[in-house]
Amino acid sequence: MTVRILVVDDHPVFRLGMTALVGTLAGMQVVGDAVDVATALAAVERSRPDVVLMDLHLGDDSGIAAIRAIRARHPAVAILVITMLDDDDSLFGALRAGAAGYLLKGASPEEVERGIRAVANGEVLLGPAVGDRAVRLLTGRAGSRDPFPQLTDREREVLHLVAQGLDNATIAHRLALQPKTVRNHLSSIFVKLQVRDRAQAIVRARDQGLGRT
Repeated sequence: MTVRILVVDDHPVFRLGMTALVGTLAGMQVVGDAVDVATALAAVERSRPDVVLMDLHLGDDSGIAAIRAIRARHPAVAILVITMLDDDDSLFGALRAGAAGYLLKGASPEEVERGIRAVANGEVLLGPAVGDRAVRLLTGRAGSRDPFPQLTDREREVLHLVAQGLDNATIAHRLALQPKTVRNHLSSIFVKLQVRDRAQAIVRARDQGLGRT
């Protein structure tokens, strides 16, 4: 059975290189490519791939938003992230959105092939550069009591990024939200935490361990 693959990356050199690499692998076929969320969704609809190779930085778009949208509409499609981003928020965000694998762009051709075959078979594949950290991150979050139980999960995510010192535009891009939505979440957070402004919210958040990288 041939594994049908869609390559999603806004960088043409990487997109062409990945297409060429997959073309050398037995039992695999590239059925299309895309550069942003809209073209990725259209390409999945048109070509019906088994696996999507996805960068997280798609120009002005968020790869995490693309992962979430593809998984919502086509849950049988497996997504393998291949990206330069190795921070905890990108890793955790991709896995929560529905990615089945996560590799860094320095991965060898053998690691890419192993990743494609793993996710195509319904397995989870984390590259050696992020695997141990992903396990620590996921088990640490799962086993700890969430601070500020009065907040929703999304509000807690926003507060975490605020406590890291990020501005609203950056938070919106990171979480694939509209800036107005971020502002609305912040207003709700201020009310629930009974704080007057962003500075007080940051102090409260950091006291509870949020904002740590």
